[in-house]
Amino acid sequence: MSNLILASKSPRRRELFEKMPWDFSCEPSEAEENIPESLSVYKTAEYLSSVKAGEVWSRHQGEGKVVVGSDTVVILDGVIFGKPKTREMAAQMLRELSGKTHVVSTGVTIISDGGKESFTSETEVTFYELSEKEIEDYIKTGEPMDKAGAYGIQGYGAFLIKEIKGDYYTVMGLPAAMVKRKLERIPELAL
Repeated sequence: MSNLILASKSPRRRELFEKMPWDFSCEPSEAEENIPESLSVYKTAEYLSSVKAGEVWSRHQGEGKVVVGSDTVVILDGVIFGKPKTREMAAQMLRELSGKTHVVSTGVTIISDGGKESFTSETEVTFYELSEKEIEDYIKTGEPMDKAGAYGIQGYGAFLIKEIKGDYYTVMGLPAAMVKRKLERIPELAL
């Protein structure tokens, strides 16, 4: 039985966790994701990661578990782009991101018996200018519908991206190297 719990149902985060040296289980959070109006857009992902991790942690308090929650948002000109609810919303997001540089902010919270730590990793992503056909073809793949900002860097979305500055895995949804280093310091996970 693993001491490590990933508070997520994201296949991309699961895939990254599978590369780490610990066994783990996945338990998606059932927390309400309400964002306080006064919260900075650049702290939103970290706040949501804390809410997710905290809800899962509350089910296992005192069991010696380590819970990791993560959330990713795309930010352009101070506005958060979440997951599109419709194909039209996805197309609009991609039009707005076309030819511009945006920030992908991934927040992570780790909770163990030793306490709670939250942090944010940010990466700048620049898109090529996208034609309507490119946007339409990309939406037809179905990939944009469950992704913040309506794209996934690890899939067909890679063809939209001109440049990134920062951690690739932050854009994928989990700054894996940073998370691994923090987990290595937790006694419950000593290898």
